[in-house]
Amino acid sequence: MSALGESIAQRMTLGYLCTHYGLVVSPRFSEPVTITSIADDLDSVRPGSLLLPFGQELDEHMLSQAERRGAYAVLAPTALRGPLESSDIPVLFGDLDARQIGELAADIAGKPSQSLALFVVSGEDSSASVKVLSEFLHVLGNPVGVISAKGSYSLDRQLDVSYPLSAIDIQRLLSVCVEDGATAVAICADDGTLKEDALHAVEVDVLSFAQQQRPGRDDLAIMADRASRVFGFSRGDRTHVAARSEDSDALAVQSNVFQDEDSTRRLSLSIAMVMAAGVKKNNIRSALRVSRELS
Repeated sequence: MSALGESIAQRMTLGYLCTHYGLVVSPRFSEPVTITSIADDLDSVRPGSLLLPFGQELDEHMLSQAERRGAYAVLAPTALRGPLESSDIPVLFGDLDARQIGELAADIAGKPSQSLALFVVSGEDSSASVKVLSEFLHVLGNPVGVISAKGSYSLDRQLDVSYPLSAIDIQRLLSVCVEDGATAVAICADDGTLKEDALHAVEVDVLSFAQQQRPGRDDLAIMADRASRVFGFSRGDRTHVAARSEDSDALAVQSNVFQDEDSTRRLSLSIAMVMAAGVKKNNIRSALRVSRELS
């Protein structure tokens, strides 16, 4: 479970949440109350939290526990408005979907994905490919964060999280990366790392797929559509869907950074992704020379 608040960028009133997310607050005079974090279970509640108790039985006892732990408000389904309307703690009533939860988490975090270059890798070899990608981004001069079930970190700082990650977790980790000075984050989009809809309200710059064979254009479009439906991210004008190419394969082979075929394939994918992000070939060749010397 998780809480968003470690690097919180916005403090929002309950009235703001009612206006922007179609919620109703009880009692009405609590609209000026300001929340400073959101949590999705009681253990994560801290003073100032809005509790979003997904999949948990919400009753007066839980509301009392939340209040004792310092929660300033609780989000409840509209169907519970009658039984919970006279609670001692303010209650927001509404039926937010996964997209709105992601937007709420991003709103409170200050929309950190807008301040980062986000690289998302899905597919059968995504965790290993994210590792190579993050190392290559670092050699290109980027302070890098990584989100992967194999290990998440912000620059050199290991991030202590439980997997798979929710939308609240993702916004918290991205906000930490922004606070630490990261300019790029590599995300492993697999079932071990992410829950469904975890990337709602995340602006992806480059999306790719780690697999042995280079996918065709039609297959790539189908895989991109499937990944966006599962993990919830939107593909806008700034989103590039990248795949290994003859150019990226040739650069990876010529670099002699890796001797084995699998690692060279992962490097090729990394090259294709940074090329899609606008990095010039000369800069890539320079980075490959540095990688070869470091290896």
